[in-house]
Amino acid sequence: MTEIRPNVVKAVIPAAGLGTRFLPATKAMPKEMLPIVDKPAIQYVVEEAASAGLNDVLIITGRNKDNLVNHFDGVPELEYTLQNKGDDNKLGKVHQASELAEVHFLRQGQPLGLGHAVGRARMHVGNESFAVLLGDDLIDARDPLLDRMVDVHNTREVTVVALMEVPMESIHLYGCAEVEATDEADVVRVTALVEKPSREEAPSNLAVIGRYVLRPEIFDIIDDLEPGRGGEYQLTDALNVLAAGEGEAPVYGVVFKGRRYDTGDRADWIKANVLLGVDHAELGDEIRDWVLGFAAKLAAETPAVDPAQAD
Repeated sequence: MTEIRPNVVKAVIPAAGLGTRFLPATKAMPKEMLPIVDKPAIQYVVEEAASAGLNDVLIITGRNKDNLVNHFDGVPELEYTLQNKGDDNKLGKVHQASELAEVHFLRQGQPLGLGHAVGRARMHVGNESFAVLLGDDLIDARDPLLDRMVDVHNTREVTVVALMEVPMESIHLYGCAEVEATDEADVVRVTALVEKPSREEAPSNLAVIGRYVLRPEIFDIIDDLEPGRGGEYQLTDALNVLAAGEGEAPVYGVVFKGRRYDTGDRADWIKANVLLGVDHAELGDEIRDWVLGFAAKLAAETPAVDPAQAD
């Protein structure tokens, strides 16, 4: 086996996508900067990495993503103004983003897929295992996932992907894992991955969600990949090579049963704002009361369906 550092200390966050599903909002703003309640989505992801002890974060960006860099940088003029006003609460929030972790940035160059973006991290990661966090999947801080994945990686010295049970009628929206049980209830061995299968072709209802803990051998596999779906280099294809036993170590999955918010879809982005908003320390009570009142109003305005007509 290749000698690697067992402890995971680095995280890679691919953020080079164009965000076309959110146009025109993303015409001049990166989709990763769209707010979830009062923080941009990308900040939640960096916070998750830092909370798991991954304090070295590389964000893979594309063109017109300067706002991402600015968000994790200091803003002396704003900080000076808030300090002079004595607004320590807002000053603390401004400082928080720039003090979360050691954040680095690298351009992807060409939009050639997730596998290509991950491959670009090779010089930064070196011969170490690392985590990949996709910004479209937000994991609730109260239900830590990355910590568990890192623990499984360190114990078994394997590649680890995050899996989540989804309804079979939705499995075609995800990568799907074929798995074998292990001696741990929340851990499975992944024997194959199928990208967006039909319900009939899906080997399970376990969908791959956007968290990975990868060994550095993944880079050599990515280098040898042929373009896959959409003419892009797919991380799923590289993971399939490992799952088939062609790498130095197998692939395992952690089955996550906590709260996850899909912010890559417009409707789900709105839902994420509501779901996290009602639990917000400062805004929760106001938002919860409004949601309850609005729901009651909607129910009163919605005409009842005649059971006979429904048939």
